[in-house]
Amino acid sequence: MSNKRERDKRREERIAAESKADTGDRRTRLLQIGAGAVFLVIIAVVVIIVIAGSSSSSGGDAENLVEIKQVDSLVDGIPQQKLVLGDGKAPVELIEYGDLQCPICKEYSEEVLPAIIEKQVKNGEVKIIYRDFIIISEESIPAGEAALAAGEQGKGWSFIELFYRNQGEERSGYVTDEFIESIAEGAGVPDMKKFNEERKSGKFKDKVTATTEQAEKFGFTGTPSFAIEGPHSNGIELLGTPGSTEAIDEAIEKAA
Repeated sequence: MSNKRERDKRREERIAAESKADTGDRRTRLLQIGAGAVFLVIIAVVVIIVIAGSSSSSGGDAENLVEIKQVDSLVDGIPQQKLVLGDGKAPVELIEYGDLQCPICKEYSEEVLPAIIEKQVKNGEVKIIYRDFIIISEESIPAGEAALAAGEQGKGWSFIELFYRNQGEERSGYVTDEFIESIAEGAGVPDMKKFNEERKSGKFKDKVTATTEQAEKFGFTGTPSFAIEGPHSNGIELLGTPGSTEAIDEAIEKAA
C-alpha cells in the first residue's frame, strides 16, 4: 500500500506540475496574441493618420475644392479688373509676381496678403496687381493663362485666390483642364464656354511670357516677389519678398 500511495502522490504532483506549466504556456500565448493584436491596431491607426494627412494636405483635387466661401468673403465688394484687385484710382500699386504652383505664394495668399486686402485695398488706398512669373514648371503656363481669362470676366483675383487655396504638389501634374475648370467655376466665372475658349486660344501666352521676362529684368529670382509704386515712391521700387504683412504695410506707408 505504501508503494501505491507513493505512486499516487507522485502522479498527482506530476499532474499538478503539468497543469501549472500548461496554464503558464496559455498565459504566455494569450499575452503574445494580445500584444500582436495591439501592434496591429497601432499600425492600422498610423496608416489611417498618414493617409488622412496626405489626402488633406495634397490639394489639387478638382472634385473637392475648399475655402470657396472664404475667398468670396475676402474679395467681396472689391472691384476686379483683369488681374487688378482694388479701386483703379487707388494711389498706391502693389505688384505681385507669382507662380500659381508656388507653395510660398500660397502662404502669402493665406497669411500675409489678406490683412492688406481687408484694410488698405478695401478702403481704396491700395490696388494689387498680379503678374505671372513662371519659375516652377511648364504646368504654370496654362494656370497663368486661365487666370488672365478669368480676369477678362472680372474674376481674376477670385481665380488666383481659390487656386492657391486648392494648390497641389508642384510638378505633380494636377494642373489639368478639369482642375482649372473647377477653380473657374468655384471662383464664379460667369461664361465658362468663353473662359475655356480664351484660355486655350494662345492669346494670353505672350502676356505670361512678358511678365515673366519683366520679373527677370528686375532681378527677381523667386516667387512671390513684389514691387510698389505710389505718390512718394521713386518710380517702381522693388521690395523682393517681404517677410511679413508689417513689412508690406511699411512700404505702402512710404509710397503713399
